[in-house]
Amino acid sequence: MKIAFVTPELDPLVRRTPLAEIAAALPKALRTAGADARVFIPFTQPIHSVSLPDLHPVGVVDVKDIDTKTRFEIHKAVVGDVPVYLFDHPRFFGSRQPYGGDDGPYPDNWRRYVLFARAVLESLGVLDFEPDVIHGFDWTCGLLPLLQELEYAQKRPDHPASKAGTFLQIHNLAIQGAFEREILPQLGIPYRVFQSTAGIELNGKVNFLKAGAEFATILGTHSPGHAERIQKLDRGYGLEEVFRRRSKELVGITSGIDYSAWDPANDPLIAKGFSHKDKALLGKQKCKAVLQQTLKLESGARTPLAAMIGRFDADSGAEILAEVLTTVLELGVEVVMMGTGRPDIHERLKTIQTTFFGRCRIIEGYQLSLAHQVIAGSDMLLLPAHYHPGNALCAIGMRYGLTPIVYASGGLEDYVTDLERNARTGTGFTFANYSGEGLLGAIDAARKQYKNPTLWKSIVTRCMRQDFSWNATAEEYLKAYRRVTRRTKPRSQSA
Repeated sequence: MKIAFVTPELDPLVRRTPLAEIAAALPKALRTAGADARVFIPFTQPIHSVSLPDLHPVGVVDVKDIDTKTRFEIHKAVVGDVPVYLFDHPRFFGSRQPYGGDDGPYPDNWRRYVLFARAVLESLGVLDFEPDVIHGFDWTCGLLPLLQELEYAQKRPDHPASKAGTFLQIHNLAIQGAFEREILPQLGIPYRVFQSTAGIELNGKVNFLKAGAEFATILGTHSPGHAERIQKLDRGYGLEEVFRRRSKELVGITSGIDYSAWDPANDPLIAKGFSHKDKALLGKQKCKAVLQQTLKLESGARTPLAAMIGRFDADSGAEILAEVLTTVLELGVEVVMMGTGRPDIHERLKTIQTTFFGRCRIIEGYQLSLAHQVIAGSDMLLLPAHYHPGNALCAIGMRYGLTPIVYASGGLEDYVTDLERNARTGTGFTFANYSGEGLLGAIDAARKQYKNPTLWKSIVTRCMRQDFSWNATAEEYLKAYRRVTRRTKPRSQSA
């Protein structure tokens, strides 16, 4: 199986969102499983600052750009053991970030990413690579399936790009790449493709993500439950009808995590290694004691310690946590929060920290080493966001023995089984009422179970045994790719 991964981000070269980690880990896992997976990425400014000793040019492509042609130089490097092709254009990518600068998204993002899509497709002939599947991520790759069909499958059947199926993985539904309809002639896309029911228009605008959702052979998202939810009203960010209509081509695959980077048994950043084989959890107890000392929290193995890592804003759930944080602390639960976000929420949290010195600690920014220590030393992981686009932090926390507390409809239902509903197989606590009161109820339920050391150890061990590795995930993607290769999706719109 040959797969071309097309992505705007790739860890460790350029990281703006968790997409970078997925784009790096999945090709690596697939190559381990025997697939020929290669990555295609724009050569943006952050990558130019990275040392790539084996970087070398491998060709050029000229692609349609409004009324002229634009040239991309293609370079190749190997990241880990994954071949990576970097598409260099000094004006559109080389001097800029993937999405935008300090003033927000670049206004010509539509032009940048239609050019990149065309360059990737055209490069397959130059690189002599004939993929079975072209796998793109989010809105930046949304035009790939459309252009592959209109400009290659219909017009150039002998080109390597014409023979591939397409897989669009939707990581972030909230950002869709919506642009004014006036750009349509400059995109070089027929107007009938815009106005068709199964076209690329949404709310009067050209919508790159909708284009991918309509034209990709198969659509993917990060869990089976999420694939079901986005078909419901107000859960698909305006694309619910598309997902319902294409439900047979929509798959949900649980994302994996890199256990080589997050393994409590071999983590050099924590006080003492541990695993699910450590029945007494002595290593985790040591990590907790050191964390409490480091953060100047009141020491005590029997004091439950809850952690939240992320942005302090309404989307992350920090707002509803702030509403009840005082009550949580009064119940005897210690709380550590790490992140950045809205100044008003941050100030509110800092005020509470001052009042409850020794019981509450607010850490501004993200510090990798300290994040490992917080995750290893805490007992509970607070994930109260209304919507989670991925499971990475939840999966990492569970591997480190944290019991997650999550919103029941936030996107983590496929990973967390509620302990109050199923005490024998439960792995966390959920709350159905999205409010401070609802969150408080779940935290209090966890606190009460924590009082029973034997019961709590069994819960922690159960969490640590969960397998969210990329190796397991890769097999599910290979199944989805086989669906891609079996299906064709002819269109009546011809260029």
